Amino acid sequence: MGIFDRRSAHDEATASDDSAFGAAGTRLVERLLDVGIDGRGRFDSAADVAAQAMRRRSDPERAIDDIVAEHLKLAAAGGFVTGLGGFVTLPVALPANVAGFYIVATRMAAAIAAVRGYDVTDPATRSAILLSLVGADAEDLLRKAGKASTGRLANLAAERLPGPVLMAVNKGVGFRLVTQTGKRVFSRFGRGVPFLGGALGAGLDTWAMRKIADHVRSEFPRRDTLALDAR
Repeated sequence: MGIFDRRSAHDEATASDDSAFGAAGTRLVERLLDVGIDGRGRFDSAADVAAQAMRRRSDPERAIDDIVAEHLKLAAAGGFVTGLGGFVTLPVALPANVAGFYIVATRMAAAIAAVRGYDVTDPATRSAILLSLVGADAEDLLRKAGKASTGRLANLAAERLPGPVLMAVNKGVGFRLVTQTGKRVFSRFGRGVPFLGGALGAGLDTWAMRKIADHVRSEFPRRDTLALDAR
């Protein structure tokens, strides 16, 4: 086998890996949209979470505080439960935890957006919510999807983008989240000691959830304020 044959084999293996990650990313995005935003069973939708918070609080920002606090608790609980088994259960537990974490994060982000006046049933808004999960990578994903930077993600939510662009954005988010799973493995070496690992997992997930919450609050200002800024 010559050098060109070896390169071809490597390229085929890489393409296969990318295809696998892409398929997993697509499935993850479907879950984030269907469960994280729309809700399933006893897992309330983002719109319901926002409405419940607004009934408890007359001040929208206080309502958002409650939403964030509730989801920080969910993140801590999820991180602790999946961390108890240490490295013995990590290969099985981590994918479920990652999916669960991002479902909770998606609902939190969508609920914050809903309180701020955004329509979470709108496809562009839903794509903007997904992009809020990847932080600074959002602009890179938009560029790869053929869309120039919109500044705040809320500006993307206000646009009427073609379906293929939104699909490319969603697929890019899913791929990016799935490929980050490995990084989360190496950030959790403390799980080699079961109970210490559980505490570390809870702390890391809580920190990551709070970081997403702060990012969403910055990217989705009140809808009426955004309209004034655009004038």
